[in-house]
Amino acid sequence: METQVLKVKGMTCQHCKRAVEGALQDLPGVAKAVVDLEKGEVSVNFSQPVAQNVLAAAIDEAGYELVS
Repeated sequence: METQVLKVKGMTCQHCKRAVEGALQDLPGVAKAVVDLEKGEVSVNFSQPVAQNVLAAAIDEAGYELVS
């Protein structure tokens, strides 16, 4: 299973954490997403490849911004 760490701008609280994790885990191919608020990062485990633009769109729709 592949893991990728994404930098996400705008996450500051538990609500942010749940919103981003939920948005990513709803995507086909994402097995698990775990937010680290202190680092402003999301660790994403994939069961199959997911395009970067799909990840960015899900994060954007949740109200946050993918930095890298």
